[in-house]
Amino acid sequence: MARAGAAKGLRLLLRSVALWLALLGASTATASKAVTAHLAAKWPETPLLLEASEFMAEESNEKFWQFVETVTELAVYKQTESDYSYYNLILKKAGQFLDNIHINLLKFAFSIRAYSPTIQMSQQVAAEEPPPDGCAAFVVVHTKRTCKTSELKKLLSKAASRPRPYLFERDHKFPTSSENLPVVILYAEIGTRAFAEFHRVLSKKSKNGKILYVLRHYIKKPSSRKMYLSGYGVELAIKDTEYKALDDIQIKDIYFSFNVATTDATVENETGADEVQGFLFGKLKEIYSDLKENLTIFQKYLIESSKEMTPLKVWELQDLSFQAASRIASTPVYDAIKLMKDISQNFPVKARSLTRIAVNELLRKEIQENQKDLRDRFEIMPGDAHLFINGLPVDLDVYDPFSILDLLRSEGKLLSGLKSLGLSEEERSRFLKLNSPVWDDDFVLDIRHSSIVWINDLENDALYTDWPTSCWEFLKPVLHGTVPSVRRNFHNLVLFIDPAQEYTLDFINLAEFFYFNEIPLRIGFVFILTMDNDVDGTTDAGVALWRAFSYIEENYGVSEAFLSMTHMYQKVKGRHILTVDDVRTVLQNKFPHADILDILGTHSKYDSRRKEGANFYKMTGLGPLPQALYNGEHFGLKEIDTEELKGAILEKMMDAFIYLQRDVFMGKITDEINAIDFLMDKSNVVPRLNSLILHTEPQYLNLLSSSVTADIEDFSTFSFLDSQDKSAVVAKHMHYLTRDDAVISAVTLWIVADFDVPSGRKLLSHALEHMETTFHSRLGIVYNPTSKINEENTAISRGILAAFLTHENDLLRSFLRKLAKEETAEAIYSGDKIKTFLATEMDKNAFEKKYNTIGVNIFRTHQLFCQEVLKLRPGEPGIVSNGRFLGPLNEELHKEDFHLLEKITFSDSVVKIAGIVENMEMNSKHMSDLVMKIDVLTSSLPVRASRSDVTLLKENLSVIKINPPENDTFFDVIAVVDPLTREAQKMTQLLDVLGKIVNVRMKLFMNCRGKLSEAPLDRIAIISPHTSEKG
Repeated sequence: MARAGAAKGLRLLLRSVALWLALLGASTATASKAVTAHLAAKWPETPLLLEASEFMAEESNEKFWQFVETVTELAVYKQTESDYSYYNLILKKAGQFLDNIHINLLKFAFSIRAYSPTIQMSQQVAAEEPPPDGCAAFVVVHTKRTCKTSELKKLLSKAASRPRPYLFERDHKFPTSSENLPVVILYAEIGTRAFAEFHRVLSKKSKNGKILYVLRHYIKKPSSRKMYLSGYGVELAIKDTEYKALDDIQIKDIYFSFNVATTDATVENETGADEVQGFLFGKLKEIYSDLKENLTIFQKYLIESSKEMTPLKVWELQDLSFQAASRIASTPVYDAIKLMKDISQNFPVKARSLTRIAVNELLRKEIQENQKDLRDRFEIMPGDAHLFINGLPVDLDVYDPFSILDLLRSEGKLLSGLKSLGLSEEERSRFLKLNSPVWDDDFVLDIRHSSIVWINDLENDALYTDWPTSCWEFLKPVLHGTVPSVRRNFHNLVLFIDPAQEYTLDFINLAEFFYFNEIPLRIGFVFILTMDNDVDGTTDAGVALWRAFSYIEENYGVSEAFLSMTHMYQKVKGRHILTVDDVRTVLQNKFPHADILDILGTHSKYDSRRKEGANFYKMTGLGPLPQALYNGEHFGLKEIDTEELKGAILEKMMDAFIYLQRDVFMGKITDEINAIDFLMDKSNVVPRLNSLILHTEPQYLNLLSSSVTADIEDFSTFSFLDSQDKSAVVAKHMHYLTRDDAVISAVTLWIVADFDVPSGRKLLSHALEHMETTFHSRLGIVYNPTSKINEENTAISRGILAAFLTHENDLLRSFLRKLAKEETAEAIYSGDKIKTFLATEMDKNAFEKKYNTIGVNIFRTHQLFCQEVLKLRPGEPGIVSNGRFLGPLNEELHKEDFHLLEKITFSDSVVKIAGIVENMEMNSKHMSDLVMKIDVLTSSLPVRASRSDVTLLKENLSVIKINPPENDTFFDVIAVVDPLTREAQKMTQLLDVLGKIVNVRMKLFMNCRGKLSEAPLDRIAIISPHTSEKG
């Protein structure tokens, strides 16, 4: 009875409230007026199919053309299907080449129209041709145009006589073995019949090696709809009550947005909230279903009345951030992000209601404990905002939707790759914490070589006896821009001189400056002279200089020899080139008793080390002369300028002085150490610098396994595989030479060559020399025959392969050394049986059986791999190091080059990967394979900031934790933000969108500030996400 009476009273109250609200006027009871902002581009809307193709092109050129083949005439469905059905059809086609992560990212790319500018750029290029009238598709063949396939033959016949077109970096080139072909550019819209007709003809010609086929987008009839752009938001500045549409890319104080359309539908959205000012409207509407309309009117009124923007007292502001956190923490976890976004973006109208919330003191305590921990470990202060995706920091003042897309694509590739390797979630998380390796080229030459003639020695020469010897002198104060004079050889300059070239005079003057001004610099020369023994000092100035220098050094000391050399070059200042007469004149004047002919002539005894300098210069791998080294680091000397070089040397000395100070202070340098050994024993010191290895961008092979299974000898199946599958099959069936005691080989080397020709055998020989001394590498062989493959011209290659299949380690290494010798190859090709070269310890029966039955299919598959994946012509050599391919090799690789390549590959990142893999349960080969695959996977990704392993001390109340909705690979997102900051307005928008487009595990710590003295926010930010199933 009491319940019925209460219900009747409530109904009367609601009816009276509804009548009262009606009397107040419709403007009070209805939602606020909408504010809508659109930014339209100057070009029309572009087809999603073309944008999808550009997304594929970002994956790889091969995937782009595979996708194009799949959707050749897909656009015809656009006429009969709805936009939504056509959109899903595109996603279905793309799903043949993308995993779930990248399908979701494709949807995101559609939503922000990331590739529309690329399509429009191609459209503008087409407009400049210009297109022939009435053509839905047309081709350009060296300035000549046609829209008929029948005219192609005619245009190609004289194409070579016309200028080649300029090709852009982002042009889509059909895969071909050579680009030195007539260029045919097709302008067409992918998916149309006109495109399909041209594509069939052009792709066939390209496969036959007749043309270079290039595709550019061209839309004959652009859409009538506008292209709306992303990256804009709307804000209401309370102080001047004026709405502003602002570009969040060009202006600093803007709000991160994924959508251009923004609508103030706050009231409408909030009517779905259960509690408003103490009324549980969800429960009331459930109990009094017949009063839903009146309850909704009352609810809207309470919402509007709570938005009075009256100024708050100072005492009301102090705990606002904690009050907001308490309100958010009390909300169901999947609504918490939305609520934080609502509070931060509409703070001026939410502030009054927040003051009525009691702060959860346990929450406050946990926040403060977490803040102390974050401050101590990461220097994150209360109120700071930080966002990490898989440990990578994301600065929302720098990142825009497009760079977020790039980041997610890169991380998605890493996540998918690690998953495809069969790793558990725990194992994947360990590898995700590693930073991307960097292809380091900061290497220096070892200058401990006998060919370097040092003209001074700071530690032993009498010239420097007054200088202090202790390393502690480096810690004493010195004048700015100076280096202390200490009797230790920590500064070394090596100058490569060819007396027959003009620059040598400048180098002599440079050395003279440092020597006579007593700069604490040890100076050495490498004399590069003719290697012809028949040339003597009576006709060649370089040989004359060397013999004279050797004579004076032997009889009067190296200092006197250097002084005499400077006198010789003082006589050539007008001519710049040294002559034999200049050398003879100085000898006669300074050493009148010397026998000039005996020193310079044919039978001179001062010529014993003449070739050492040229041999050392060749071995270093340095480029053309002039060359100079400071502590082994070479200068880039394209045009010699003595003053600039002098300044550069002094600058390097000052830089080195700073590091020396640090090393002395840290105890790494003591008075007992040898200065040269300390400098040259560092990990970045190598005996040779190879520009191909150091300065060539490597091609990264995709070695990840796929569902395709193929045997390495099944050539017909292998020929149909794509590049990834070809690479995976070759890697799976590769056999290796390893060390006997190697548990895991962190560096995997493949040498690519035709081993039935001398150059290939020499490459093998040098690789085997490296394997004698390495502790980290294993060696595999990729066969790239030059001529037609048959048993007769693959005798050595079949011997190598048979040895790999039947023997290992020392026996294998010993036999391969025999096969790499030219006399062995000559004997085999002269008719000797290969079994005669087998060692007595080898299993002759097993080897001979394998050699005679091995066939040639494996060489055909290897050759196809070289041509289609490595882009090598038959017989061209190359090298692969942990999946990084360098080639073709235009010069001989030496043992020292393999050492350099191993040094580069064996980075800190590889060491950490190997450390993780060593603790996994698998055999040695599988461990080494896993290191190789993970290294090339991480190396192929863009180098980004260092990852941070951010963890929180306590996560009970102050952290919003959202588990990934799908039981699949996920992105790990850690967010730290104060709910009442401008950063929160942007970050919550991003987090909301991330949760919709990708599978994420999210943790958001509310990093509240206490004791606020002014309103933390004075603007309303209205930012709507633009992600849906329709893109």
